[in-house]
Amino acid sequence: METKGYHINEMGYWRVVASLGLASTFIFATFYAFQPLIPVFEKEFAISVTYSSLTMSLATLSLILGLIVLGFLSDRNGRVLFIKLSILLSIIPFLVMLFVVEKYWVISILRLIQGFTLAGVPAASLAYIGEEMDSKVRNLATSIYISTNALGGMIGRFLAGYFSENYSWQLAITSITIFGIGVFLFVLIALPSSKHFIPSSVSFWEDIRGFGFHLKNPNLLVLFGLGIVLQITFTGTWTYLPFQLAEPPFSMSLDSISFLYFTYAFGILGAPIASWLSNKFTLDKVRTTAICLLSFGVLCTLHSSLFIVLLGLCVTCFGFFTAHSLTAASVGKTATHLKGSASSLYLVSYYIGVASGSTLVAPIYNNLGWKGFILITVTTTISYLIFLNFSLKRFHQKHSV
Repeated sequence: METKGYHINEMGYWRVVASLGLASTFIFATFYAFQPLIPVFEKEFAISVTYSSLTMSLATLSLILGLIVLGFLSDRNGRVLFIKLSILLSIIPFLVMLFVVEKYWVISILRLIQGFTLAGVPAASLAYIGEEMDSKVRNLATSIYISTNALGGMIGRFLAGYFSENYSWQLAITSITIFGIGVFLFVLIALPSSKHFIPSSVSFWEDIRGFGFHLKNPNLLVLFGLGIVLQITFTGTWTYLPFQLAEPPFSMSLDSISFLYFTYAFGILGAPIASWLSNKFTLDKVRTTAICLLSFGVLCTLHSSLFIVLLGLCVTCFGFFTAHSLTAASVGKTATHLKGSASSLYLVSYYIGVASGSTLVAPIYNNLGWKGFILITVTTTISYLIFLNFSLKRFHQKHSV
């Protein structure tokens, strides 16, 4: 029996991997570039931390909406169109921003629009890989794609932090825009058309009812909740870390802080290593270890030694992306059917965590400082881990009877 899809020894396989990898790198560089700019905007526009973080939280909220709407449309109109349009349309708000640099509220609205356009790549890419890759090499392509999520986040944060400190935040935006134009031209030429796409005939309301079905599954709900909690801890740490490191005893400049984003390299390794470890041990055990590593790494940022903080960030990135990868896999295994909508809901919860970690936790940081913020987020993460493992244990016991 012939297996459909590209094999690893075919050029088409690597054209897909390269195209989606570059697209993902650009999309996540664009999305996360504004995280290190929060303290920059706070000073330049004389606004509060909460207001300056809107460029992240508004983009996140519209991205969540985009995941649902564009995921629905790509199920009916094909994957390639939305991947290409996502890259192209995400460039346009950047170009407009360069002409409204003195109006923060306009920049925030443009980020709201951009968040929606960014959603096309994550909404369609994994489905495209599932349809077009041979099942034996699909996991490798998926792992590489998820790794480029971390790569994009690292590049975007570094470029924004380094250029805004030494030159201007506008130059950072310009550099990412130029990169995006190059990526669009490459994807336009290299990404193969779909060969195995079958348009869905399910209506929008049937899709919504499918979401409702998953939201009644308590085992999926606890996994969706984990996505939120993980991102609140991870995004919150990275969002407010520049404020902490800019103060004594570190007194670091923003360009120096931007080099810390290279610790994301450990996150890039997280997804493929998670896949390998889960084959040797149980998925639940590896995920529990990863969440404990994440929590330990975050606690290390309380230390007064920059070396310990740096070590903690490496552990944090590795733990987070390992836990995220395995949680996404758990959602796919736990959903009995309509697995695509279950994965979409996990991504929605994941980005709700991003929005919360960017803006909603700002009062905790403002009132309790860095130490209070870290202790509360870590306590929440560990408490949720205990609750998660208890819930899953009951689920396994129930189904083993």
